[in-house]
Amino acid sequence: MKDETPLTYRNSVPSDAKSLAPMARRIFVETFAHLFEPTAFAAFCDSAYGENGSMVQDLGDARILWRIAEAEGKPIGYAKLRPLAAPAPNAALGALELQQIYVAAEWHGKGVARELLDWSVSAARQLGATELYLTVFDQNERAKAFYGKHGFSEVGRCTFTLGGRDYDDRVWLKPL
Repeated sequence: MKDETPLTYRNSVPSDAKSLAPMARRIFVETFAHLFEPTAFAAFCDSAYGENGSMVQDLGDARILWRIAEAEGKPIGYAKLRPLAAPAPNAALGALELQQIYVAAEWHGKGVARELLDWSVSAARQLGATELYLTVFDQNERAKAFYGKHGFSEVGRCTFTLGGRDYDDRVWLKPL
C-alpha cells in the first residue's frame, strides 16, 4: 500500500537521467497528452525527455537544483529549481524559478508535492532569493489550486509553443 511505503528525498546527480526522464515523461503524458495534437506532443516529449533532451542537459547544469522523491529506490516525483527564465514582471535581482514539480498520479495527496515545494522554498532562501516564480499551464487547475494554497499568486501571463500553436501559461510569485 502506498501509504506504508517509505519515501526518501535526495538531490540529483547527472546519472539520474536514466530513471528520472522516463518517469517525468510518463507524468507529463498522463497529465497533458489529451490536450494536444499527438504528433506535435510526441515530438515535444522527445525533445524534453529523450536521450539527449533538455532534461538530460539540465541535470548536468550546476546552476539547476533538483530534488527527487523516491519510493523503493524508484523516482516518483521531483522538483527543479533554476535561475529565473520565466518572463516575470519586475523580478527582484536573484529571483529564482521553480520550473517544475511533478508527482506521479498514484502519489497525489500523499504529501510528496508539499515536501518538494518546501524544499524548493528553503533552497531558494538559502541561495538568497527574495522571490520564487513559476509558470502554470492555464488549464492545469490542480496545480493552480496547489500553488495558491501555498502562498503563490498570479502576477502575469506568458505563452509556450507546441506544434506551432501558442498556449497560455500564468506566471506566479511567492515572496520569500
